[in-house]
Amino acid sequence: MTDSFLSVTNLTRYFDVSKPWLNRVLEREDKTFLTATDNVSFDIRKGETFALVGESGSGKSTIAKMIVGLLAPSDGTIEIAGRRIGPDDPDAIRTVRRRMQMIFQDPFASLNPRWRVGDIIAEPIRTFGLMSGNDVTKEVARLLEVVGLSATDASKFPHEFSGGQRQRIAIARALSSKPEFMVCDEPTSALDVSVQAQILNLMRDLQDEFGLTYLLISHDLSVVRHMANRIGVLYLGRLVEVADSKRLFVEPQHPYTRMLLDAVPDLALSGRRRKPVTGEIPNPINPPSGCAFHPRCPLAIERCKFEIPEPRITPTGTAACHLVDGDIQQSVTGGTE
Repeated sequence: MTDSFLSVTNLTRYFDVSKPWLNRVLEREDKTFLTATDNVSFDIRKGETFALVGESGSGKSTIAKMIVGLLAPSDGTIEIAGRRIGPDDPDAIRTVRRRMQMIFQDPFASLNPRWRVGDIIAEPIRTFGLMSGNDVTKEVARLLEVVGLSATDASKFPHEFSGGQRQRIAIARALSSKPEFMVCDEPTSALDVSVQAQILNLMRDLQDEFGLTYLLISHDLSVVRHMANRIGVLYLGRLVEVADSKRLFVEPQHPYTRMLLDAVPDLALSGRRRKPVTGEIPNPINPPSGCAFHPRCPLAIERCKFEIPEPRITPTGTAACHLVDGDIQQSVTGGTE
């Protein structure tokens, strides 16, 4: 895709969770690996918000950490602005490092409690050599005002602020290196509902003002619906559906997506028949054969137990499901003749 800012291809990450060597020798056991992500591929266009959703343990945060370089992929490629990055090419990582930043889930844990706010925000500016001297102080004051705080807050410590204010500080720090791409890992999950709305609106305003590209990670579909242009649905480390945000909520193509939407409270009291969420996400150390969702899927067929479905083109995007084809698709989306 020519206008893609980020391109992820077959991204895979394994974690070695084996017992110590001596225990394995005595117990005659092989090494044990946990598959956090498995052949995940997607693109993010410049200026858009792409969201990754799924239950806890589906691999969302692992993907985010691999993209920003906090974790190395076991396999697959990551391209940012047309340049492939990886541990074997540190120069490429340094080149794109300033162009991307991350907003973490817990704003208090991501801010140094011993540093004043002004120093926290100024650190990326000094690290990348963007400014020096008085200009740094002026830029910190400007960024604090951009995110809805006061320039005088630069002299305070993180513990003197509320949760929402700390997240604003984290956003100001992320903006200080003048990035083009921001990874937002559950940026509002630790905040009250009213504060969530303020932070989300701030993020949208900043995206319009600075032309930012977002990767938004969330388990809250109401947040995703408000923010995202396109959505990727993850299940047990695999991307099972990618679709336009508006169409995904109306025409879900994958049974798992349908299950997630059925779990959202029906505030409109539409009376639509809903199926409760059943079962739990399987153990990633020993996942089910075939389609990982088949033990929980009400539409599973024999083929689902043995063959991993490949992504197929659908009217709304792509979906990895054996049933997303022809007339059977009606039962997946809840449609009627």
